[in-house]
Amino acid sequence: MSRYLRLSGLEPFTLTPDIPFVNVGERTNVTGSARFRKLIVNRDYAAALDVARDQVENGAQIIDVNMDEGLIDSKAAMVEFLNLIASEPDIARVPVMIDSSKWEVIEAGLHCVQGKSVVNSISLKEGEAQFREQAGLCLAYGAAVVVMAFDEAGQADTLARKTEICARAYGILVEEVGLPPEDIIFDPNIFAVATGIEEHNNYGVDFIEATRWIRANLPHAHVSGGVSNLSFSFRGNEPVREAMHAVFLYHAIQAGMDMGIVNAGQLAVYDQIDLALRQACEDVVLNRRADATERLLDLAERFRGGAREEKVRDLAWRDWPVEERLEHALVNGIVEFIEADTEEARQAADKPLDVIEGPLMAGMNVVGDLFGAGKMFLPQVVKSARVMKQAVAVLLPYMEEEKRRNGGTGRQSAGKVLMATVKGDVHDIGKNIVGVVLACNNYEIIDLGVMVPPQKILQVAREEDVDVIGLSGLITPSLDEMVHLASEMEREGFELPLLIGGATTSKVHTAVKIAPRYSGAAVHVLDASRAVGVVGALLSPAQQVEYVAGVRSEYAEVTARHERAERAKERLPLAKARANAMAIDWQSYAVPAPEFTGSRVIDDWDLAEIARYIDWTPFFQTWEMKGVYPKILDDEKQGEAARALFDDAQAMLARIIDERWFSPRAVVGFWPANAVGDDIRLYSDEGRREALATLHTLRQQHAKRPGRPNLALADFVAPEGSASDYVGGFVVTAGPEEVAIAEEFDRANDNYAAIMVKALADRCAEAMAEMLHERVRREFWGYAPDEAFRPEELIGEPYRGIRPAPGYPAQPDHTEKRTLFRLLDAEAATGVTLTESMAMWPGSSVSGLYIGHPDSYYFGVAKVERDQVADYAARKGWEIAEAERWLAPILNYSPRDAAAIAAE
Repeated sequence: MSRYLRLSGLEPFTLTPDIPFVNVGERTNVTGSARFRKLIVNRDYAAALDVARDQVENGAQIIDVNMDEGLIDSKAAMVEFLNLIASEPDIARVPVMIDSSKWEVIEAGLHCVQGKSVVNSISLKEGEAQFREQAGLCLAYGAAVVVMAFDEAGQADTLARKTEICARAYGILVEEVGLPPEDIIFDPNIFAVATGIEEHNNYGVDFIEATRWIRANLPHAHVSGGVSNLSFSFRGNEPVREAMHAVFLYHAIQAGMDMGIVNAGQLAVYDQIDLALRQACEDVVLNRRADATERLLDLAERFRGGAREEKVRDLAWRDWPVEERLEHALVNGIVEFIEADTEEARQAADKPLDVIEGPLMAGMNVVGDLFGAGKMFLPQVVKSARVMKQAVAVLLPYMEEEKRRNGGTGRQSAGKVLMATVKGDVHDIGKNIVGVVLACNNYEIIDLGVMVPPQKILQVAREEDVDVIGLSGLITPSLDEMVHLASEMEREGFELPLLIGGATTSKVHTAVKIAPRYSGAAVHVLDASRAVGVVGALLSPAQQVEYVAGVRSEYAEVTARHERAERAKERLPLAKARANAMAIDWQSYAVPAPEFTGSRVIDDWDLAEIARYIDWTPFFQTWEMKGVYPKILDDEKQGEAARALFDDAQAMLARIIDERWFSPRAVVGFWPANAVGDDIRLYSDEGRREALATLHTLRQQHAKRPGRPNLALADFVAPEGSASDYVGGFVVTAGPEEVAIAEEFDRANDNYAAIMVKALADRCAEAMAEMLHERVRREFWGYAPDEAFRPEELIGEPYRGIRPAPGYPAQPDHTEKRTLFRLLDAEAATGVTLTESMAMWPGSSVSGLYIGHPDSYYFGVAKVERDQVADYAARKGWEIAEAERWLAPILNYSPRDAAAIAAE
């Protein structure tokens, strides 16, 4: 088994060679973030959790939590914050780095964290006895450790001191304490350079060379550091600091630094740093000149303030040889000249195929290398694919004619990949992006589209003799479809690799549910950037056996850890969970009646107004760009690509509005309602004598800290006989036009525009849901008539009430959509239909409920036990097996095991 650093929150994280650098989120550190410190001092833990959540959403693979502040009880704050994180699955999914200079704070934190954490830090500064004791405790708690290059004589500041201390610490940890070497992360101390003190000039070189020595001489150990320390001399000049950090990391990562506390949103792209500035920074970091500091100081003023001149269009490349022009067009996504240049290259070539296998593939290889190195981003790669497709379209007729005349052979691809969104699911943006990225790397893609039944997938796989099958899905029922298809592949004797991807999929689900059903390789692919490496390894005769064995070994560990973690989690019997329901004072609760009851179609939609309500952050996430809008536009690493993508989106959005590409529709309804146990009963009139429908809800069963309730959505609706309450519901859609428009772009070899129109349709539907909710609060229901938030403020949900949706964490049962759609007559009102798996078609549609109580908030039900499933089935009039089928992703038990026990 490979000796990789394995950490976990709710989800496992393995530091493999495929991950060149781990970004440790630094903003949940009171010593490094004034905002976070203020929140903790003021005990505003809700906002502090948002800081942690932002770190995770922005791509932090680990979050560093430090509470060392003189005005804070560090131990109590660490315990409280980590316990709060544990109840937030979207944060708790990543590992935690418990960061403190006080051992008692670290140990208190170790009592709280889920999974395998990192202790930051231990060192030899108090001597070997205490070092051994603390390291032994870290081992007992199952934590990895950051080891500072610090001993009884102080912090190591030279290469000799750094290597001496790290070697001594490594020997004690591995040979005496028994700590796995892959769980050791050395921090050889990054100190400030360019301070004017000659002794500091070699600090950057000393760290880089110490890193190189550690990776060569201390097997399996890792190297980390706090990068911002390097540039303290240039505080106030962010462009220079960012350039210094980028230069330093470029060399340190090459030397073996694989982790670091760094603000990834403020890193310049190494290749794009002004050449003079980059050379000056390298002179300082690498100590290449005696006058390096003075030269950087002289240059720094030119960059203060970060003003960037607008680029003037440069067409000098049009004078280059045609092969170089083709490469330039591919790398930069320029379609303007591609047809003429391709034709010129064809006329100069012996065969049209030579143009593809020569300059075009050479250009795409450059794109692939830049993408793999993090120097290009997904939108740019998709633009490159558009150029490639249009070039191939020029050559295709000539290639077909040549084949017809002399039986010439076609282009040799790297492999044939069949891709499909599984039966019952209509979402395909992510699948399409993966297909484009693979096509850019010379794979032939057979895309079967959406809602594809397993029989068709397997039939086409045989007919086309594909090398790999890739499955995608967004909604939770798709997980079961993937399990079923894996079982069918096994039954029919397939041996092809099976790729699993999509928003609801995970490595854990693939390891626990899918891989055991299929003797071939089943691999979870996190995102498009990983797909090429995974498929390449699976199809490589030299790598396949070792790679598949490594995946299986890893998945066996993931499964074992998952099973141990599930057994360790305390779950309450349903009766006890209900006894701990949220207590609300309903006697003093009064809410105005809605303007109307029943349903009403809303068709006065203005696309320009919808555009004002778009939340752009998820748009960038669709393109696998991590960051929060609008800050992502100024991100030094992604900013240029993000701005170009945003400009393209704005241009297409203007066409959508001007030419009315979409026809938005919506329906909204309200009904008198009261809670009856864990259900919400809707009535046909204000007399509440005749039940109209029942909305069924599920209750959290995991054990809670004292004072925290086990929630169900029914808790937020007044119980029967206590107060007159109401519940609303809605369905909105941007319209079905996106499908035909995207297909038209695809036929024109423009994947980029096809993906763009689907992404914008999704954003419009979400914006409509936000707009309609605002009208509900202010007008249709009217419980907040004076609300006056700006559209951009609504993203933070500062308003009263929630709009939970069936299939999402607060009510994971997708079949509750049937009741909602029947109440609203949604298909007739909007044209939105439900698939057999309860996905909405068209995909750019949103549905949900409205709950108006001011204490209501979003939560996740998480795993449930069989007693609740049986109770839920009885309430819905189902057999238990039917309930288990629809609730499969949240079951805390195996239905087969439960059935076997019941039969004994």
